[in-house]
Amino acid sequence: MAARITHAEAFFGAAFPVGINAHWEEEKRTVWNEQERANEERELIYEISWISELGVWRRFLRSQRMVKT
Repeated sequence: MAARITHAEAFFGAAFPVGINAHWEEEKRTVWNEQERANEERELIYEISWISELGVWRRFLRSQRMVKT
């Protein structure tokens, strides 16, 4: 995997440090699929971590997939 500099890295000098109390959350939601023109159920996986330097929680969508019925 090649390293790349983001706008945050250029401004702060480095990427955000690894969060404390990191965990994963799963949500199942019904979303509209424009290509199929139909509602479908999706499973969304979020990574939640605490950024101590900023004093905030970070919530990042890691993956999503269609739930098979």
